[in-house]
Amino acid sequence: MKVTIDGQSIDVEPGTTILQAARMIGGDLVPPAMCYYSKLKGSGGKCRCCLVEVSKGSEADPRPMPKLMASCVTGCMDGMEVNSKSSARVTEARKSVTEFLLINHPLDCPICDQAGECDLQNLSFEHGNPKSRFIEEKRTFEPEDIGPNIQLHMNRCILCQRCVQVADQLTDNRVHGVLDRGDHANISTGISKAIDNEFSGNMIDVCPVGALTDKTFRFKSRVWFNKPYNAHRECTTPGCCGKTTVWMFGGEIQRVTGRKDEYHEVEEFICNSCRFEHKNVNDWVIEGPREFEKDSVINQNNYTQKLEKVQIDTEKNILMGRDIDRKKISMAEIPLNTNNKNS
Repeated sequence: MKVTIDGQSIDVEPGTTILQAARMIGGDLVPPAMCYYSKLKGSGGKCRCCLVEVSKGSEADPRPMPKLMASCVTGCMDGMEVNSKSSARVTEARKSVTEFLLINHPLDCPICDQAGECDLQNLSFEHGNPKSRFIEEKRTFEPEDIGPNIQLHMNRCILCQRCVQVADQLTDNRVHGVLDRGDHANISTGISKAIDNEFSGNMIDVCPVGALTDKTFRFKSRVWFNKPYNAHRECTTPGCCGKTTVWMFGGEIQRVTGRKDEYHEVEEFICNSCRFEHKNVNDWVIEGPREFEKDSVINQNNYTQKLEKVQIDTEKNILMGRDIDRKKISMAEIPLNTNNKNS
C-alpha cells in the first residue's frame, strides 16, 4: 500500500498504522507520542498527542476524514494522504493537548530526575504555551514508595498507562494499576502491596515523564553530566537481554538503563539485577559511547560529536575596558579582611 504523509510517499504492509509509517519516513513529520510504545501490545490511543489530518481516506474512498485521527491506532489505506506537521489544524490540536497534559503536571523540572530526557518537556518546548489558563488548584499526591527501588510521584503522571502494560506483559501477578475514575484517576498499588518482581525497573524506562523514578539514582546527578556507554554482561535471569546503557560520572556508574532507540523506546528489556545491583565497572563489558539525537540536551557539548570552532566578529570598541571592569567588580585587587564584620 502507498501512503503519503506531508508530501512524502512510502510503501507499507497492510496493518501498518499512520504513526509507524511516519517513523519509517522519519524527520520532523513524525507525530509525537506519549502513550504509544511499539514494544507493548495494545498501547496507544490515550494521550491524543499524535493527532493527524487525513485529507484523503484512500483510492477507493477519497473523501477526507472529518475529524483529526490518532495516528498510533489508525491503520493505513492504499492511496491515503495525511497531513502532520504541515497542517495548521494539527498544530493547534497538539497545542491544546499539551495544555491539557500540563493542567495538573507541576513545573518542577529543576528538581525532577527526568529533566533532560523527558518527552513532555520536548512536547512543551514545541507546542507549549508560556501562560496557563487553568485557575483551579492542581491535584496533588504524596510521593509513594511502590517498591524497594522505585518511587511514584503521581503529581507528574499523565496516565499514559505504559507502566501498567509493561507489568502486564513482562511479569506475573501485577499489583498496580489505574484506580478511581475521571479527574480522580491515579496510578497506585493494591492495599499493602509492593512491586517487587524481577522486571519492575522497566516501568521507569517506559515512563515518558518523571512519575516513576529510580531511587538508586535519585538526586545524584543530571543526565547531561553523565557519559552514556553501551555495555553488556552475561545475565542468567530468564528473559533479560543483558544489553544496557551505563551512565558514568568519571569512573563511577551512577545508573543503568535499557538501551533506547531514537523514539526513546527500550529496544530490549532488562532485569532488576542488571539495573540496580551491578554498579561496578568490572561487572560490565563496555562497548563504547552511545550516540543520541543531535537536539538532545544529553548530547550538547558531548565528546562523541564533532564540534566546530565558533568565531564571533564584534566591533573592537564593544569589548574595550571589559577586563578592567571585571577586576573592579570581582575586587581581585582588594585583600579579604576576615576581621571586619562588614566584609
